[in-house]
Amino acid sequence: MSTVASNRWNLPDLGIGVALRAQHYPHILARWPQVDWFEILSENYMATGGRPLWILDQIAERYRIVMHGVSLGIGGTDPLDWEFLRELKALAARTKAVWLGDHVCWTGVAGRNSHDLLPVPYDERTLRHLVERVRIVQDFLERPLVLENPSTYLAFSRSTLTEQEFIRRLADDSDCALLLDINNVYVSSRNHGFDPREYLDQMPWSRVVQVHMAGHTDHGTHCIDTHMGHVRQEVWDLYAEAMRRGGRKPTLLEWDQQIPDFETVHEEALKALAYLPSEGAKVAS
Repeated sequence: MSTVASNRWNLPDLGIGVALRAQHYPHILARWPQVDWFEILSENYMATGGRPLWILDQIAERYRIVMHGVSLGIGGTDPLDWEFLRELKALAARTKAVWLGDHVCWTGVAGRNSHDLLPVPYDERTLRHLVERVRIVQDFLERPLVLENPSTYLAFSRSTLTEQEFIRRLADDSDCALLLDINNVYVSSRNHGFDPREYLDQMPWSRVVQVHMAGHTDHGTHCIDTHMGHVRQEVWDLYAEAMRRGGRKPTLLEWDQQIPDFETVHEEALKALAYLPSEGAKVAS
């Protein structure tokens, strides 16, 4: 049974989850493995029907579901897509999603979707723009939006805030929740040369309701967030630092390229248990 996690909304500590991927449908439906919860990619089950929703309905009857999207484009300049938001809200009701979210990014312009998570400049103007849009979306969804920090490879010359300052102020000013992707913090720290532990020091931990872990590809001069392979030890070490600062958080493993069998993915996710503080343990912030 899940317990209450340390966040301002008293959202539950779901435990250790796995991203739901189509390759694993047969295994899940045949064996109903002992998994704490599943995270779904929201867009895979929107504006569709048939087998994907049929499978999701069965899984949602037995497991807790969290929704995570890639197309909201909260940082974009196009008007908000109200049909998209209506479908998102309906899917959350259908699956009884514990929470739903997306990324601090933009995804396209003039109605064209780049199918990528594009970075935003970290400055006051962009901050005001995102705060306004997040508030509107949250009012419509009638729940906090859970936004994830990006992995980035280039920085805007116009940025006047660090990423962690921008995200902290976005969360405070819009009253949104945060999904802290530890691998993204590490990847961005390598690409931009900042201290990832100082990044963690500035997180508003009461707003962090979920953590992501994933593998990445290290090219020496830079890292790419590929969601491929096992989580590297340096990222597990950073995860341990995060848990010491913020306390136990629901943790999910993403593995999206060269996806192995379900047991391998689940085993990798369960490695997080070795780094979690004991329940009730004091945290640094």
